[in-house]
Amino acid sequence: MELNTHKLLAARLWAVRRYPYLTAALFASPIVASPGLKGATVDESWRLYVDPEFVDRTSIEILGGLLVHHAGHLVRDHAGRARSMGVERTMSKDWALAADAEINDDLIGTGLRLPDDRIVPHELGWKPGRLAEEYYHAPHVDTESEPDCGSGSDGRVRDWELPDAREGSGLPPGERHLLRSQTASAVLDYSKGGAGRLSAGWRRWAEDMLDPKIDWRRVLAAEIRKGLSTVSGRVDYTYRRPSRRASASPDIVMPALERPVPEVLVLCDTSGSMGDEELATVLAEVDGLLKGVGLARNRVRVMAVDAAVQTVQNVTSARQINLVGGGGTDMGAGLAAAAKLRPRPSVIVILTDGMTPWPREAPKGMQVVVGLIGNRVQGGRTWPAPQWARVVPIDAAA
Repeated sequence: MELNTHKLLAARLWAVRRYPYLTAALFASPIVASPGLKGATVDESWRLYVDPEFVDRTSIEILGGLLVHHAGHLVRDHAGRARSMGVERTMSKDWALAADAEINDDLIGTGLRLPDDRIVPHELGWKPGRLAEEYYHAPHVDTESEPDCGSGSDGRVRDWELPDAREGSGLPPGERHLLRSQTASAVLDYSKGGAGRLSAGWRRWAEDMLDPKIDWRRVLAAEIRKGLSTVSGRVDYTYRRPSRRASASPDIVMPALERPVPEVLVLCDTSGSMGDEELATVLAEVDGLLKGVGLARNRVRVMAVDAAVQTVQNVTSARQINLVGGGGTDMGAGLAAAAKLRPRPSVIVILTDGMTPWPREAPKGMQVVVGLIGNRVQGGRTWPAPQWARVVPIDAAA
């Protein structure tokens, strides 16, 4: 069946009239006919794959809405964000729901029509106005919907997609970045003119795109990876198993080389100065980061500490964490307790507002990453961060 390009052009024009700030993104995608696809998807090189039969039986209004939806995946770089979150194939459905919810939440309010199986936050029990990363870690109402918008939404190449942009069609990374910047500028111009209804989500994305702040998630991920690679890269001698060279010297007991597997502890400040919502948000991020670096789930422990250790848990998800506390703050007590754990943690991620005394020296044999939530100012006093730790300022609202 031949693709009805005139109908797709009409759908693009329909979308441009209603969302003029997406004009560049809507017309940038090369169109690829994909019989049997039963819908429309995009790949990471911005190509639009459509089933000719689907185009014929779908109204221009619905087609236009899908084009806007897919443009949202591309300009917001959901594929790159999925990689940063460490989204694995087994969790791809959760990311697909989260990414669709982020986009559709900003578009449904403008009167955009989408297919009946579209995803919106409130139908899954989520609050509106959140990012895909937040939805991804939040529990949701069971749904049979499994949206598949292509690698442009999660970075996983599909069987029907063409080779990357270097092979011909599609956009190279530099052009994609320029289009995102151009679209962000158009969004802000449209917002300043006061024309139409523009969601806070689109404005927030455009502002971050043109005036980017340091992404604490990426910085924290990098520091955690550093700590893990430092520990896993160490090699020590052990007598628990024979050396491969033992046969060369049968009268001498020779040790074997051993590469340790990192044990991670997440130490949470649960004192009265910590907000539960902010801490829960950051815990969800750390949960994703640890999975993203390929750490086995049963090797992650969580310790709740205020002025003393309250709980120590082995968890498989941030949702299981019990944040007990509410008193004063002493992260030194948590570090001392961590040193007594067996097996002893080799990497400690501390989440705190920083309003605590710290030990003068780093704990021996443990890599420490401190995620500082807030500004560390109380009663006119600024609390210093430990000089011996890797410190990452965290904006939990970002």
